[in-house]
Amino acid sequence: MSSWPAGYGLHVLDEVDSTLNEAARIAPTMTGPVWIMARHQTAARGRRGRAWANPRGNLAATLVMRPDGAPEVAALRSFVAALALYDACIAVTGRADGLTLKWPNDVLLNGGKLAGILLESAGRADGVAHLTIGIGVNLAQAPEASTLEPGAVRPVSLLSETGAQVAPDDFLIELAAAFAGYETQFATYGFAPIRRAWLDRAARLGQPIVARTATSETAGTFETVDERGNLVLLTAKGRVNIPAADVYF
Repeated sequence: MSSWPAGYGLHVLDEVDSTLNEAARIAPTMTGPVWIMARHQTAARGRRGRAWANPRGNLAATLVMRPDGAPEVAALRSFVAALALYDACIAVTGRADGLTLKWPNDVLLNGGKLAGILLESAGRADGVAHLTIGIGVNLAQAPEASTLEPGAVRPVSLLSETGAQVAPDDFLIELAAAFAGYETQFATYGFAPIRRAWLDRAARLGQPIVARTATSETAGTFETVDERGNLVLLTAKGRVNIPAADVYF
């Protein structure tokens, strides 16, 4: 098993409204990056304010940090987190079969959604005051499909798909260690190697997908992710770069 990464704090809570909320509360007084894990959340949330189901035995954690650089650079850490999740899953199961990364922020296992990532930030005049990276992983249980919006990827759990019984505490150690390694790479070499590694693990690369926002829908072939983290689709009208959307297969 990996050891806890140097320089990263850890807070473990029995119950909290949301690890994202707790991260924002402690951000003004923290002296370095801190992981927060909760056994139970009473108001967990996902992207666009959607409710996030978090059955007991699953991982609910948030990393809060003060990154250097512009907000658009800080946001690229969603790819850092995705790679760390991918590696953590391999570390606890001993296998990579069936694992893929779905733009912009999901980890898939055998085609089903295993984990999600949510970034939130607070700004300041010269950049980002703090960045929170919320992570939920279905270790023991998957939410009921009936609780999801139409067309969403079916949820799966690590236990149901691999038979691996993994405690949230043990998974977080692997996740934190993997994230620290990729964060060092990102800080040293920039986004390019992170982007290459992410694309090597991407779901549906070179295949037709649909990207939807609140006001539009774009169908095309998933060509790549560009140097800014945008989804690039090849459509009937040409190449389209999409900075934010929900992706459907």
